[in-house]
Amino acid sequence: MIEYATQRAITTEQFIQLLKSSTLAERRPVDDQACIEKMVNGADLMVTAWQADVLVGVARSVTDFGYCCYLSDLAVAQSHQRQGIGRRLIELTRAQLDAECKLILLSAPAAQSYYPQLGFCRHPSAWVMG
Repeated sequence: MIEYATQRAITTEQFIQLLKSSTLAERRPVDDQACIEKMVNGADLMVTAWQADVLVGVARSVTDFGYCCYLSDLAVAQSHQRQGIGRRLIELTRAQLDAECKLILLSAPAAQSYYPQLGFCRHPSAWVMG
């Protein structure tokens, strides 16, 4: 049984473990605990998925709740993928936002075919600096 939460805090260690158990650790600074701590503490919105006391999924966002929401991390443990957890994390994230608020993300290469199935549209002019 998976339980979802929007107000349940997670530790830096739990987040790192989840990133490692998903495919995101390859693209996140999991060896830089100070940076990961800032990522956890600086999120405006964190929706989590739990199996008992084990964090199995997270949607971590930076948002103003009205105009745009950057879904910076969507991670589901590989052992729990293909069960609808990622979809549910996105639905619960959207439920916290105004109806007009745009949900924005940068896809991992392996997940590019996943997001159109959820209603996301490719945007041709995203830019990254740094």
